[in-house]
Amino acid sequence: MQADGDIRTGSSWKSWLPFRSMQGWSPKYLGGDVTAGLTLAAIAIPEQMATARLGDFSPEIGFFAFMAGSLAFALFGASRFLSSGSDSTITPIFAGGLALIATSGSPQYAVYAAMLALMVGAIVTAGGLLKMGWIADLLSVPVTAGFLAGIAIHIVISQLPALLGLPGGSGSVFDRVSAIAADWDMINPYSIALGIGVFLIVFFSERISARIPGALIALALATLAVTLFGLTGRGVHVLGVLPEGLPKLSVPAVGLEDLRTLVPMALLIAMIVMVQTAATTRSFAGQDGSGPDVNRDFVGVGAGSLLAGLIGAFPVNASPPRTAIVSETGGRSQISGLLAVAIVLMLVLFGGGLLANVPDAALAGILLFVAQRILRWQTFAGTFPQAPIEFLLIAITAIAIVALPIEIGVAIGIGLSLLHGIWSTTQARAIEFENVPGTSIWWPPSSGSKGERVPGVLVAAFQAPLSFVNADQFGRGFRAMIDARAGSVKHVIFEASSVIDIDYTAAQALSGLIAYCRNRGITFCIARMESVRAQAALARFGIAGELGPNMIFHSVDNAIDALTRQGTPKPVVNTTG
Repeated sequence: MQADGDIRTGSSWKSWLPFRSMQGWSPKYLGGDVTAGLTLAAIAIPEQMATARLGDFSPEIGFFAFMAGSLAFALFGASRFLSSGSDSTITPIFAGGLALIATSGSPQYAVYAAMLALMVGAIVTAGGLLKMGWIADLLSVPVTAGFLAGIAIHIVISQLPALLGLPGGSGSVFDRVSAIAADWDMINPYSIALGIGVFLIVFFSERISARIPGALIALALATLAVTLFGLTGRGVHVLGVLPEGLPKLSVPAVGLEDLRTLVPMALLIAMIVMVQTAATTRSFAGQDGSGPDVNRDFVGVGAGSLLAGLIGAFPVNASPPRTAIVSETGGRSQISGLLAVAIVLMLVLFGGGLLANVPDAALAGILLFVAQRILRWQTFAGTFPQAPIEFLLIAITAIAIVALPIEIGVAIGIGLSLLHGIWSTTQARAIEFENVPGTSIWWPPSSGSKGERVPGVLVAAFQAPLSFVNADQFGRGFRAMIDARAGSVKHVIFEASSVIDIDYTAAQALSGLIAYCRNRGITFCIARMESVRAQAALARFGIAGELGPNMIFHSVDNAIDALTRQGTPKPVVNTTG
């Protein structure tokens, strides 16, 4: 099964040339790219600092991650708009996992993060090269909503100490809440005012226009307030002077046993990165006349994590909000991302002192805004009355991510998504079709109209792919319908338009059903098997040979004409409902 964009690009070697996003670019687009790049930099600078602090890294590490993600994607990605860099969705996950094997903020913690970036980058890049874009569809919308709700809670709890002016906590969510409660009498009102003020500025700026760099404006105002009113002397914590200069390329030194420990976390992070990258690519595809190329964008984002690991940063991800900014402000290529990288680079080289008085509470305010933005309120409201079971998936996933170690909670969410998909497939039932009077259409029975049956003919369908999870249900369902009309059924027509594939177990069940009919003197045939994959499976498993020549038909009516030989008997109205 090919992912989006593979149909468009095929296997041509030209589709893998560098700077794919620049194809068709014209100098007339430069103005839009410059505007988008300046806006992107204004949005990314405070966001990357805040996300780095979310993971217990120094703010400049967030800048390194952004530069690595953006440079690599411009070189290897396909999307004209996608922005890659540090991301608040995956940062709490790997930060929580790394904190279990190293002290947060320690040199060893940074080494493990860099190695994790290399591992995630390798997995995501391999996923793109192997055309595994389909893997992004394994997380259902409700489970994704629950996952994001749990991440939002983690972000809020982790940022409360900075917002309240308290010492930073560590450990589980419950440990952090307990520490906040214990230090409640140390709350700093100036920190609260700064954090809430930043949150409100960002919140209302986005409501007015997504193009307004609310985070940068709020950060500048908060820094100005700290400087003018001497708030550091009133207990407000600030970043301090950041180190200036570029990082050095190196491979993190991690032992074999530590590598094994990082593997499960790397797989989880890579899965989430692929899901978010695919969603971002698809959301902004077609606005430039081209379709999405999910696999190529996997390579671009994966390469970003590889480069991030080599310069001592952490895994990167596609950012839907930043990508939207590029699209909405007139960006037409990755030139906008490269311009943003150049601006961030100047800040890294010469602007460490400019950020000295940025208050921690301001970064907390930005992250609180991010937390409320990633909550899927519409999904919550829609699933609760319409799909209670799927709403339960949201709740279980969110609770698991909050109550358990975060990487275990994410694994549970992914498992629930897969189990829900498998469960849905197992609920398929064999159903008898009836002819819509006056037409050649065969349709499931409807309470609104009476269908028609052909005497001696049972037309039945199974509206799901045939696989090991429902093979037994398929066989038992057909046999039950045949037995219910014992003596009156001479021909069974399997209407297979809904069957897109057949695996080995299901092929055995289908073969058994053919033998069951043959032993009772009943003719069994297949009609409307439109899926090429299912047709290939019939030949591969020998089912076509078992059926005999000319027993696979293009339509139900063709099958009835062939089976009755004397033409189709007059249909009779089904009066049994």
